[in-house]
Amino acid sequence: GDVEEGQVIGRRPGEGNGPGEAGDQPGVDYYETDITLDELIDIMFEDLELPDLERKALRQMPVARGTKRRGYRRKGIRVHLDKRRTVVNRLRRKIATGGKPAKSVADPADKDRFPFDKDDLRYRRRMPDEEMESNAVVICIMDTSGSMDTMKKYLARSFFFLLYQFARTRYRNVELVFIAHHSEAREVTEEEFFHKGESGGTRISSGYNKALEAIRERYHPELWNVYAFHCSDGDNFSHDDEAALAAAHELCAVCNLFGYGEIKPPDSYFGGSSMQEKFDKIEAANFQTVMIKEKKDVWPGFRSLLDRERKPGAAPADAGTAEA
Repeated sequence: GDVEEGQVIGRRPGEGNGPGEAGDQPGVDYYETDITLDELIDIMFEDLELPDLERKALRQMPVARGTKRRGYRRKGIRVHLDKRRTVVNRLRRKIATGGKPAKSVADPADKDRFPFDKDDLRYRRRMPDEEMESNAVVICIMDTSGSMDTMKKYLARSFFFLLYQFARTRYRNVELVFIAHHSEAREVTEEEFFHKGESGGTRISSGYNKALEAIRERYHPELWNVYAFHCSDGDNFSHDDEAALAAAHELCAVCNLFGYGEIKPPDSYFGGSSMQEKFDKIEAANFQTVMIKEKKDVWPGFRSLLDRERKPGAAPADAGTAEA
């Protein structure tokens, strides 16, 4: 409307003009906003799409939705007997024959009876109800080694939370796989992934190989849209670098998109170890990297990774310089 930024348009009950002595009256409950979390997520993601959606047709597969009635038949089981249609068929036959009972009824006492015949019976025909739906699996891989301190894990989990909510808005049938790794990797629950920390050294290839194992066993690329994302501080056992690069190439070959986010807070930054520099050797169009240095970089970093306007082969993004 015609209001301006900073203009006072009203005060809450009991609210004073500024700081002063603490009051002794009960407060008044009020709503900060009427918008739900799901509505907020829709607003945040309304201009985003998963990469390759416009360049690659979604794979679809039939998903059972129960059963649906598909007409009638003369034979079936008793539970599917349609009594109304059966009675209607009997009445039609009675009218067509002038109300005369079947010849098989010989007893004169039954001359006014008009019994049901097996040809009157009608059974509901039910068929499996299937719909074609797009299937997606999002594989979340996080470094939980000792070098991933509290702030790094906070930034990584914030990024994965956005990814988690985004996937829910884009696919009706989506599965999520959570993989935590240090020197070894294991598949964990959502609760463990977002709330449990670990320690130890780092072998990034262990996380990638665990993701490839899940894809081979449960999410064949012929049937699933596969998206894999990895967050790490870039520290890795040097002898594992080549194995990590080889596994990253394998993920690029089976994923719609494979993304890598490097977490480098300024107060915990250490030089000489950055997997992003090594991943720059990967030239696959469906591989993207992003650098996250502080809280404000999470959202623009997420946008730069998933923005639908990104072109194949675009240069890796630095979230610190990305536009919000």
